[in-house]
Amino acid sequence: MTAALATKPRTPGIDVRHSRGCPSRHGGMCGKPCTPTYQAHVWSAREDKRIRKTFPTLSAAKAWRADAQGALRRGTMRAPTPTTLREAWATFHAGALDGTIRTRSGDRYKPSALRGYEAAMRARILPDLGGLRLSDVRRTDVQDLADRMLSEGLDPSTIRNALMPLRAVFRRAVSRGEILVNPMSNLDLPAVRGTRDRIAAPAEAAELLQALPEVDRALWAAALYAGLRRGELMGLRWEDVDLAGGVIRVERAWDAKEGEIDPKSRSGKRTVPIAAVLRDPLLEHKLRSGRDVGLVFGVDVARPFTASNVRKRAESAWKRENERRAEQEVDPLEPITLHECRHTFASLMIAAGVNAKALSTFMGHSSITITLDRYGHLFPGNEAEAAGLLDAFLERANTKVRLAQLT
Repeated sequence: MTAALATKPRTPGIDVRHSRGCPSRHGGMCGKPCTPTYQAHVWSAREDKRIRKTFPTLSAAKAWRADAQGALRRGTMRAPTPTTLREAWATFHAGALDGTIRTRSGDRYKPSALRGYEAAMRARILPDLGGLRLSDVRRTDVQDLADRMLSEGLDPSTIRNALMPLRAVFRRAVSRGEILVNPMSNLDLPAVRGTRDRIAAPAEAAELLQALPEVDRALWAAALYAGLRRGELMGLRWEDVDLAGGVIRVERAWDAKEGEIDPKSRSGKRTVPIAAVLRDPLLEHKLRSGRDVGLVFGVDVARPFTASNVRKRAESAWKRENERRAEQEVDPLEPITLHECRHTFASLMIAAGVNAKALSTFMGHSSITITLDRYGHLFPGNEAEAAGLLDAFLERANTKVRLAQLT
């Protein structure tokens, strides 16, 4: 190394960094085996901090410093935050629990969703990335984590669900200006190719209900013919059921650990029509239970049903019915879940001619887009039907023109 390097005038905003054994540290000349590096720095007035970065060449350091100064003026760069991902998650989780941090639609996070988030962060995310500063997490870090989960044999939907709380944390960090680049963007995740949920045909739904014990028929009927979610069924009160007016007002839901909670979203509070096929089971259930206050399907006025017990009783009833059918050489019944009953309700409403907007309201979806994404394949409108509708419209239009010409 020449003496010229050691005596070269200092470049503003760039420091020359020598190795520990370099003679220049003791007033001598820089020489072998020292390979100096160049640390560029800029001042961020917003955070009252200095931002530094080291480069192997002086030209690279100069170029970064010029770019960084421009980025600071435009507001697209800021000093790295000292907050770790583990600390950011703790803040997010506490805020989501007390309602100060909410979903993108402005609703409180459901307790069950937060429990799932917490489990995913604890088991999958924090052991690998928790110690990194929030501003130091890169897209490649998250991508490597997703790739490792896939190599471990995890289902694609499990991988996507595990990353959901991480998306929420970084979305908030970007919106607050704590970081400028979201590392969750443009991830290459495995495709989720799940099968469609089971849907019972009208006659099949009636047969499934008939095979159930009387004490449970109204519950399953409300799932099949009103489309209420399990938590909404658990939290349904008699004061919300207007048999004379023919409507159910969904005002609340039930969480296994938190108790009574608000519905899934603001649109979850809704009014659902009571069809005749549901009215009779509800009326019979009301007379049988001997109460017209408190929880409709609870073990008493204040305690909701236990979902696992309801499922076991139903499975036992359908098993007995299938044994009877086998003796008579009749096709067996296929068991159904409360969640699949909700999908069956949607399909029945579509088959009955209910439009997408009304169905979206009855289902409690936050937007009609969700309804169309999930059930669009059930709506009328295949290629042949679409062509027929177009032909019929054009024929009517041409007929009007011909009649106008004749007159």
